[in-house]
Amino acid sequence: MPVTTQVPSLEQLHSLNPLQQPTYADSAALGEVIDKLRKLPPLVFAGECDELRTKMASVAAGEAFLLQGGDCAETFDGVTAANISNKLRTLLSMAVVLTYAAQVPIVKVGRLAGQYAKPRSAGTETRGDITLPAYRGDAVNGFEFSPESREPDPARLLGVYNASAATLNLSRAFLTGGFAHLRSVHSWNADFVKNSSAGVQYQNLANEIDRALAFMVACGIDEREFATVDFYSSHEALIMEYEHAMTRIDSRTQRPYGTSGHFLWIGERTRQLDGAHVELLRHVRNPLGVKLGPTTTADTALELADRLDPDHEPGRITFITRMGASKVRDILPDVVAKVTASGRQVAWVCDPMHGNTFEAANGYKTRAFSDVMAELNGFFDVHEELGTWPGGVHVELTGDDVTECVGGSDDLVEADLVNRYETLCDPRLNRNQSLELAFLVAERLTDGRIKRANPVQAYQPVNL
Repeated sequence: MPVTTQVPSLEQLHSLNPLQQPTYADSAALGEVIDKLRKLPPLVFAGECDELRTKMASVAAGEAFLLQGGDCAETFDGVTAANISNKLRTLLSMAVVLTYAAQVPIVKVGRLAGQYAKPRSAGTETRGDITLPAYRGDAVNGFEFSPESREPDPARLLGVYNASAATLNLSRAFLTGGFAHLRSVHSWNADFVKNSSAGVQYQNLANEIDRALAFMVACGIDEREFATVDFYSSHEALIMEYEHAMTRIDSRTQRPYGTSGHFLWIGERTRQLDGAHVELLRHVRNPLGVKLGPTTTADTALELADRLDPDHEPGRITFITRMGASKVRDILPDVVAKVTASGRQVAWVCDPMHGNTFEAANGYKTRAFSDVMAELNGFFDVHEELGTWPGGVHVELTGDDVTECVGGSDDLVEADLVNRYETLCDPRLNRNQSLELAFLVAERLTDGRIKRANPVQAYQPVNL
């Protein structure tokens, strides 16, 4: 279905000089791909986006918590049943831990079925005396360091659509076909609980859940209530041609929706107030995220909120903060305090990954689990001091036992990175580290729940 005048044209968007875009040599081939994409069915539906927006309003109100996670950059080769099921079981396991601790609904959003493009700090990569375009994700070009592979190919955008459709179809089948039943909590991680401290802790929690389920069923609660979960897809809305072509007009409301994913976010590098990404996404009805890095000011956040959400709609805006462990306590308080003082109720989510990347001595890009947790603890501390709700976490993770981030209970060191370093872009938490993170976040949520339940210790807003 073609877009209407409610959405700016591609020509108008390109007149704003969008950043982090590939340069295609064959404009005619690009035009053919865009025409094909416009005729394909939507990947997600407007009603699903509305449901998620309602749930994000609960997150913003302090009545729910967001768990958002998945690959740094998906690959076409990674669209397999094993990879998808491993990521889902990791996210479901984390969600169970968080639900049991926080005793509020966990909104589950995967960084999947669309995360095929990545912004890069440099447009080219040099090896020896050869310089080629940087790898920008499978949506744009190939990882192999050759002129043919690194040439941006518009046909890859059709590959994104097909890979996303396959991922969504399989995910929906898993999540409605018994895979997500709470009685399966043991089997989700049965293959690693014996040699993982986080796994053993998880097994003990699963035993408690079993007893709780048996009690509820005995009380007459229909066991089918525990058989499925709501799950949503998300990605950074980066490639202008793809996102514009996947914009559809909802037949119920005649309003535009981005149908490439339920939750779309604007990255730290492309959140210019007068930029093309903000201009496109301010027109669609999806719940939106905005990454806020260490250069963010409270005025910047408020201007972005005004631009993207002039009507102050509940659930519309999520600020995903990525300040870095050493800066979060210095920068975040002023941003949260002034946005809250303005009367806006946004969802505050912590991305503890992107501000904590460094290069190991052996040349591998990595992150330290201790830094990840330091930023998360700083995020929780700031919200506790301000009396605001720490609404969620946004993490890059995989369901496999990779060795990409150092630290954690398995005490991975830089020398271990060579064993299973499989990411094509940024390092991800492995399954053990992801589950360990969930338990540590659960401790903070449990502490916060106890304080909220105790009037003497309840959070007290500071004077702004």
